[in-house]
Amino acid sequence: MSTLNDATRTAQDQYLTAVRQSQHAIVDAVAAWARAVREITPSAPPIPSIESLPKPQEVIDNAFDFTQKLLDAQRDFTNNIISAASPILEKAAPENVKKAA
Repeated sequence: MSTLNDATRTAQDQYLTAVRQSQHAIVDAVAAWARAVREITPSAPPIPSIESLPKPQEVIDNAFDFTQKLLDAQRDFTNNIISAASPILEKAAPENVKKAA
């Protein structure tokens, strides 16, 4: 079982590395685009009451904090479902092993 877990973690690590590399490339491209566009666009007029709007980083942090709480709740729910079903899962497991043999 440990070998399967190790293989799964290795695959997940490789996937996350690829995602991070892709994200980094996109951030670099957006930054280059923003620098280029800034040079050719006129200044925008001031927006009234912009100080009352949340900063983009606050919006992002709030969204991801909520998403993390939702993911944590889903993990707890899934673990509780497995725990609740464990009597039948434990009973069914030996039968499945016998059938497979």
